[in-house]
Amino acid sequence: NRRHSATMNAVITAAANQARQKPVKLSHNQEVARLYRKSLKTLSSWVIDRDIFLEEATNLRSRFDSERGCSNAKAVRLLKEGKAELFEFTHPDPYCVPFMPGGSLFMRNPPPPLEICFPDGDIPADAPKHTLNPDMSVCTPETGKVAVGSVLVDFGKKNME
Repeated sequence: NRRHSATMNAVITAAANQARQKPVKLSHNQEVARLYRKSLKTLSSWVIDRDIFLEEATNLRSRFDSERGCSNAKAVRLLKEGKAELFEFTHPDPYCVPFMPGGSLFMRNPPPPLEICFPDGDIPADAPKHTLNPDMSVCTPETGKVAVGSVLVDFGKKNME
């Protein structure tokens, strides 16, 4: 029975790995920009009052700006410390946009496939020809969110992979 459980776990893990989209290799500047943006989003989960948020966001920006132009070794160390601090201050129930995974509007009233609307295959010329992601955004390779095939929606982290 234990062997069967291990086999099932391996099969589920393999299926999840196939569904995950491959992460893009980021430059150092892009990693810092993403850390800053995630820091602001985490801050918005903790601070409700807009005036306090703006004050804390200014403090956060000054912390990032004070280390601009430092050596590569220090930049790598600061990035690692920043990610650890972000993890430490992660909100247990972060705010999420209503139409994203975990939101109250996620996948509510998704458009039916055109093949179902027009079973005879006579699809009008003005019908939309784009594919939608599970968060109802248009699939484009430029954004890195292309839900062609299967997409893994992680409700624990409230995101799509």
